[in-house]
Amino acid sequence: MASLKDMRNRIASVKATRKITKAMQMVAAAKLRRAQEAAQAARPYAERMDRVLANLASRATKEGASPLLVGTGKDQVHLLVVMTAERGLCGGFNSNISRLARGDIQRLTRAGKTVKILCVGRKGADNLRRDFAKLIIDRVDLKGFKQLGFVNAEGIGTKIMSLFEAGEFDVCTIYFSQFQSVIAQKPTALQLIPARIPEAKGDTGKAQSAVEYEPSEEAVLGELLTRNITTQVFRGLLENSASEQGARMSAMDNATRNAGDMINKLTIKYNRQRQANITKELIEIISGAEAL
Repeated sequence: MASLKDMRNRIASVKATRKITKAMQMVAAAKLRRAQEAAQAARPYAERMDRVLANLASRATKEGASPLLVGTGKDQVHLLVVMTAERGLCGGFNSNISRLARGDIQRLTRAGKTVKILCVGRKGADNLRRDFAKLIIDRVDLKGFKQLGFVNAEGIGTKIMSLFEAGEFDVCTIYFSQFQSVIAQKPTALQLIPARIPEAKGDTGKAQSAVEYEPSEEAVLGELLTRNITTQVFRGLLENSASEQGARMSAMDNATRNAGDMINKLTIKYNRQRQANITKELIEIISGAEAL
């Protein structure tokens, strides 16, 4: 049985840990508000981009269409861009994204496809390196950036485009966590190349009569498809940032509660042990006095 001194030291250690987790919870709550606002502000732009691309794709001719829209004609080499956080202590945020990517890697490998992995963030690379180290071709480090901006997405988008133009892959998919609430983040896989264009709405006839594109629908569509890659990557980074802070806030809140429960249990155990020692000493004193 542990001595009273050991139990006091353990209680003090748990209290110190509770202070740390409480501070991390408050920091995550402050960062979450800014990250959530940024993610929500980016959604309308990405959704509007999808509508414009759907309108253009419905009007453009298939001849001479951009490879970003129709693909290379093959489905053999897949590039998976797995975007996770640089830090841990955020619950299952990183592992959920890695688990989704891991399932797709295994499915594609069983189908005889060639898989290449581009990791954005240290945790995703660490999770996938244990089983798929040979498939990782590069890793983008975002550790030095306190706040992610469009310039970060441009760097990743440029790397993806350079690989595609070099013929390194046929299909590209990005993995991130879509922010829904503090306690709910949805791991998401979004195909970038060839672009998954949503179906145009029923009122496209009115839009076609009101909008004319210069120099042509095909040229504008090709330019927007290139920009759409960076836009979707930027959206994924913002969604990841909000999801990470929400997951960290929830995880640190649970850790703080668990630390409080552990302190209560250890305090009760300490008091019982202390009372037992006092009772034992009193019995020894009384027995010694009676013996005299």
